[in-house]
Amino acid sequence: MKKIEYLRNSRFEKQIKKLTRKYPTLEEDLFEAQKGAIELFHIHNLNNDAVRLVPKFDRKIVQIYKIKKFTCKALKGKGSKSGIRIIYAFYPQEFKVEFLEIYFKEKSNSDMDYDFVYKYVEINIKSEQ
Repeated sequence: MKKIEYLRNSRFEKQIKKLTRKYPTLEEDLFEAQKGAIELFHIHNLNNDAVRLVPKFDRKIVQIYKIKKFTCKALKGKGSKSGIRIIYAFYPQEFKVEFLEIYFKEKSNSDMDYDFVYKYVEINIKSEQ
């Protein structure tokens, strides 16, 4: 069976460290998301609607995905609609995931940082060529 290599971008590390103070189960919840969302989607080809491809970033070398259904045990009663979002890059040829962003979608206007993700993709496409 294929195995995914997981990496963390420094931006993600800062964000998860800050959020873990408020939501102490995040590391454990992230591990569960790796098994119950990312690996189901990329290894077993099962789409439970937790993982969504970000259309603007669908490339052969790197693809950007958003986890919209993320269960955080520290947010009791919310289930998979916790409001926490995770953005990650998937490298299909290398079977590698790099976590880019994690944020709490508190307001309707809070979303991923498209500028950051665009620059990340451009840098990583150039380094692969």
